[in-house]
Amino acid sequence: MKIKMRFFGSLFITLGIVLGALASHYFKKILNSESLSSFEVGLTYLIYNGLGMLILSGVDFITSKIKKIVFYLIFWGTIAFSGSIFILSFKSQISFSLAWLGPMTPLGGASLIIGWILTTLAFMIRK
Repeated sequence: MKIKMRFFGSLFITLGIVLGALASHYFKKILNSESLSSFEVGLTYLIYNGLGMLILSGVDFITSKIKKIVFYLIFWGTIAFSGSIFILSFKSQISFSLAWLGPMTPLGGASLIIGWILTTLAFMIRK
């Protein structure tokens, strides 16, 4: 699990940096200020959760099962939350409906919240 967390944590940070560079140099020309602001929220969560995964990769949890559950909650939560925000930021540029994607943002956010609450609880009961 340590290697997965380090790999995906690093990947999320790398994607965040690349997408941030694109946002500041290219996307700001094609997105309105509200869409660009939303895109930046997705970037923030992508980078912070990537950093969080890097940090958690070196932490011992009560059991490896809890660490695995936390990893998947943060991993899929970040993909659903940030990914849906990224795509929805371009809805004015896309000709088909993205209405189905709207519920993905709060589901991803809930997954992140549960993952970080579980992490907090694991630290509280750790001896």
